Amino acid sequence: MEGLERAGGKVAPDGHPLRLAERLQAGPRPPRMIMVVLDDAEVSRILVINAHPDDVDFGAAGTVARWTDAGIEVVYCVVTDGDAGGSDPTVSRSDMASLRRVEQTEAARQVGVRDLRFLGYPDGRVEATLGLRRDLARVIRQVRPDRVVCPSPERNYVRPGISHPDHRAVGSAALDAVYPDARNPFAFPELLSDESLEAWTVREVWIVGTATPTNYVDVTQTFPRKIAALRAHVSQIAGRDGLEDFLRERLARAAAQGGLPEGSLAEVFQVLDTG
Repeated sequence: MEGLERAGGKVAPDGHPLRLAERLQAGPRPPRMIMVVLDDAEVSRILVINAHPDDVDFGAAGTVARWTDAGIEVVYCVVTDGDAGGSDPTVSRSDMASLRRVEQTEAARQVGVRDLRFLGYPDGRVEATLGLRRDLARVIRQVRPDRVVCPSPERNYVRPGISHPDHRAVGSAALDAVYPDARNPFAFPELLSDESLEAWTVREVWIVGTATPTNYVDVTQTFPRKIAALRAHVSQIAGRDGLEDFLRERLARAAAQGGLPEGSLAEVFQVLDTG
């Protein structure tokens, strides 16, 4: 029994194991997480799946800029055109959709992304249907990425604003498209028989908007480009004074939580090994 205590419990300065009451008083041990993340040198192509235009720029644009600077090809797949966005009632919904495609294209350019795929689903009404899974599996097989980035399928009770129903639906469908749909040649067989899209296995998924991050990316140097990308979304951020300061403060807190040096800024992700 003493051996078990020594192996799994806290030890007093005299070398003897602490009793249960003493261990409780000493407080819980911090969780230990072992996460192996692909080295970017092993990654040639990344697919970023988003529910709306501007989602990636709020959540991951600083990281995307690092990837493109390193020579990695990044492709955006945007499920909706964001036609329910904006605050100007004089702009028709079809015009808003067209405008937001233009804005997202310019935002992508700021961080080195040239390839964007828009699926045209209705904003605010996305569900994790078989049809969406098939459409995302198609894009995965077309792009053939080593890494996929997608929103969290779970509700974040710490930051409920990032748990838009479209985000959760797209996150769920994207994870299903990664596994099992894209890698299984017998899932949606028409993708192979009609479109000659061979099965593809994504090695890794990075989830944005998670309450349980496992990876902290230092975006201190690329933060200005993240802000430039966000400023391209004029229809969405007009009148939002203080946005840069707000994001700088949030990313500084994330960096501190991740143990990065003081003054750093970080974007956070939960990384899944899907290889």
